Amino acid sequence: MGDKTQTHPGAAGRAVAADHPASLRNVVLVGHSGSGKTTLVEALALTAGAVNRAGRVEDGGTVSDHDEIEHRQQRSVQLSLVPLEWDGIKVNVLDTPGYADFVGELRAGLRAADAALFVVSASDGVDGSTRMVWEECAAVGMPRAIVVTHLEAARADFEEMTRVCAETFGGDDPDAVLPLYLPLHGPQGPDGHAPVTGLVGLLSQKLFDYSSGERQESEPGPEQLPDMTQARNRLIEGIIAESEDETLMDRYLGGEQVEVKTLIEDLERAVARGTFFPVLAAAPAAGGARQGIGTVELLELITRGFPTPFEHPTPGVTTIDGAPREIKPCDVDGPLVAEVVKTSSDPYVGRISLVRVFSGVLRPDQTVHVSGHGMTDRGHEDHDVDERVGALSMPFGKQQRPVPQAVAGDLVCVAKLTRAETGDTLSAKDDPLVMEPWRMPDPLLPLAIQAHSKADEDKLSQGLSRLVAEDPTMRLEQNQDTHQVVLWCLGEAHADVALERLRTRYGVQVDVVPHRVSLRETFAHRSAGRGRHVKQSGGHGQYAICEIEVEPLPGGSGIEFVDKVVGGAVPRQFIPSVEKGVRAQAAKGVASGHPLIDVRVTLLDGKAHSVDSSDAAFQTAGALALREAAADARIHLLEPVAEVSVLVGDDYVGAVMSDLSGRRGRVLGTEQTAGGRTVIRAEVPEIEIGRYAVDLRSLSHGTARFDRRYVRHEPMPAQVAERVREQVRDS
Repeated sequence: MGDKTQTHPGAAGRAVAADHPASLRNVVLVGHSGSGKTTLVEALALTAGAVNRAGRVEDGGTVSDHDEIEHRQQRSVQLSLVPLEWDGIKVNVLDTPGYADFVGELRAGLRAADAALFVVSASDGVDGSTRMVWEECAAVGMPRAIVVTHLEAARADFEEMTRVCAETFGGDDPDAVLPLYLPLHGPQGPDGHAPVTGLVGLLSQKLFDYSSGERQESEPGPEQLPDMTQARNRLIEGIIAESEDETLMDRYLGGEQVEVKTLIEDLERAVARGTFFPVLAAAPAAGGARQGIGTVELLELITRGFPTPFEHPTPGVTTIDGAPREIKPCDVDGPLVAEVVKTSSDPYVGRISLVRVFSGVLRPDQTVHVSGHGMTDRGHEDHDVDERVGALSMPFGKQQRPVPQAVAGDLVCVAKLTRAETGDTLSAKDDPLVMEPWRMPDPLLPLAIQAHSKADEDKLSQGLSRLVAEDPTMRLEQNQDTHQVVLWCLGEAHADVALERLRTRYGVQVDVVPHRVSLRETFAHRSAGRGRHVKQSGGHGQYAICEIEVEPLPGGSGIEFVDKVVGGAVPRQFIPSVEKGVRAQAAKGVASGHPLIDVRVTLLDGKAHSVDSSDAAFQTAGALALREAAADARIHLLEPVAEVSVLVGDDYVGAVMSDLSGRRGRVLGTEQTAGGRTVIRAEVPEIEIGRYAVDLRSLSHGTARFDRRYVRHEPMPAQVAERVREQVRDS
C-alpha cells in the first residue's frame, strides 16, 4: 500500500458491474453528523473518475445526498450507495447518516457491508455514538479502518487525533490502531496554521505531494526522517504483532530487516481479520484539483486490505417453516438468498429496493419469493408472495444505470417489487427461504397525527403504509383507547422527515396533535347504585330496575360481574342484559371518559314488569346503576406505568437517576456492565416519558439508550389527576 504512482479511474457514465465476488468490496462509512462522510465519498468518486472535477455526475447532481429532503435539511437522512471502480475492483461505498435519529439507516448499511470505515473529524473528535457503533462492529468481528478528516481546520491535529483513536478504539491493545501515513504540512500561514499538502508513507518511505492538484511521489527530506522513522518502527512492530508468522517478531527484534512486501501482506491479512485498524488521513480536493489528499491511499486500502464478500458469513437462514438451512458464504452457484436493505419510492419508477445478494445470482425478469416475517410488532404484516423482479440497476446520484445481473456479494437496485419491504428476503420461487433479521432500535418517540382535510384523510392510510414499509425503525399504531393514529419515531429529526415525506412523496398533509396515553378509572372504595329505567308514553313501555354494589379489586382484575339476586326479582333472562349494560358503561368510563377497570359489580336486587321489561331496558338500567354508584364514590384516575431500562455511561448515572426521579420515577436498581456503563431500571408513568427519547439523548450527549415495557396501571396523584380532568372539561 502506498507505492502506486497513478490513479485507476472508473468508467464514468456507465454502470460499474462485477462478474465475480472476488472483484467486489462492500464498505460502509460510519461517523457522527458533520464528520465529513459525504464529502469523502464525493472525493473518492472524483479520484476514481466517476464524477467530473466539480464533483457532479452527468445530470449535474452529486453522488450522495441527492434527496430533496437532504438538500433542505443540509444533512444525510438515508443510506446511499455509491459504486466505484478502482484497479479492476468494484467498490460499493455505503454512505450512512451520522445523526442518531437515522440509526436504522446505519444498521442497514452495516448489514450490507463487509467492512467499515470510521470517519472522524480532526477538529471535533470521537463522539459517544461512534464509540458504540465501533463496539457493535467489534462484537461481530467486522474489519475496520479509521479516516481522519477536516485536516484543513485551523485546530486540526492529526497526531493528537490518532492518539485519541488509539485510546478510544484500541481497548487493551492501542498498538492495533496506528497510522499508515503521516500528514505533510506546507508553510505556515499568517494565523500560524500549516495546511496539509500531502502524506508521508510509512511503509513505502515515500512522500506523496498533492499540492499541485495531482499526486506526486518523491523521496523524504532530512526534516521528515526523524518523525517518519519513529512512527514507522512502531507501525512495523504493530503489524508484526498481528502476523501469522510467530517467528517474525523475534527475527525483527534480532535486527533482521523485514521486506516491505511481507509487511504489506501481513497488514492486509490483519485488516481483513479485524485485528488491526489502520488510521489514514483524507482531505477533499481543493480548487480544480483532480485528487483529494489521501483518496488514492484510501482506495488502495479498501481494494487490497478489506475483505472480499467470501469472508462475510451468511446471516442465519431458515425455510419458511423455521427449519435451519446451511448456506455457503457468497456461493454464486448456490440457492438465491438476497435481502432488501433499503426501500425507497421514486415518483417516476415507483418502489425501488436496494438488495444485497448473499448467495446465487439475481437476474431481471426473474420470479422470486418475497418473505417478510418478524416485524408485526412494528405494524408490518407477515407476507409470503411471489413477485417478478423488474429491471436491475446501479444507482449513481439520481441516475439508475442498468446492469444485466447481480452476483453473490453485490448490491443492486430492484424496481417494482410492490410487496417487498426493508428486511424482507428474496429467494427462489421453488425454494423459499427467510434470513434472520438484523437488530433494529425501537422507536420510542410518539407522534400523534391526524389528516389535515377530508382529501388527506382518504390518502392517509396508503401513505402511512408506504412510509413504514420503507423504514423499519418507524412503527404505526392505531390506538383503540385514545382513537389516535400514532407514528413512533426515533427522534424529532426522524419525525420531521416522516412528515415531509408524507407531504412531498405521497401528497398527504397531516396535523400533529398532543399524544395521549391510555388512562383508566377505578373505584377507590365500595359504593352502591340504583338504576331505574321506567318509561310509559302509550303503547309498549320500558321497565327495568336494578340495584348493584361496586367494590375495587386488585390491579389487573378487569371487570367482574356477580349475580346475587334472590327470589327472581330480576328474571334470569335479563341478568345478562344488566351485565351487558354495566360492561358497556364501564368501557365508556364513569367520570372522565376513560375505561373503568378492576372492580367487582354485584347485582343485588331489582324489579321487572311482565310486559314492559326487555333486554334493552335492563341494559340501560345497568348502565344507570353504575353511573349512580360512581356519583357517590371517589374515582381514581389510573395511569399506565412502564418499566424503563437505561444503558448509560457511568459519568451520566447521577444525572439520569435525578431526571427519572423528577419524572415521578421509582428507581428499582442499577447494574454495572462492560465498557464503563450502567443499566438503570426504574418504573416511570408513561405520561412523563413521552419525550424521553429526546431528553435522554440531550442529557447524555447521545451516549445513552433505553427501552420500555408496560407494567400496569396505578392511581395517578390527585393534583395530576385534577389537571387531566380539567383538560377533559375544557375540551
